[in-house]
Amino acid sequence: MPNVDPRVLRPVLVNTSGVANAVSELRQKAGSTAEMWRLLTERFVVDLDAVATLLPSEEPETQWLPARA
Repeated sequence: MPNVDPRVLRPVLVNTSGVANAVSELRQKAGSTAEMWRLLTERFVVDLDAVATLLPSEEPETQWLPARA
């Protein structure tokens, strides 16, 4: 969140229903889960546990090392 101005008051979302409303509002603007996290934290002060309950976690793609001959 380096671009967020700390002097600007942002709405506070501390329960899952408020976060769910914000997620549904921002869903069309976000292309990925990471983008959704960025938009939420730039526009709102959010309870991160509530956001984590609503957004699916993305596991990184497994990268296998080449087999040794």
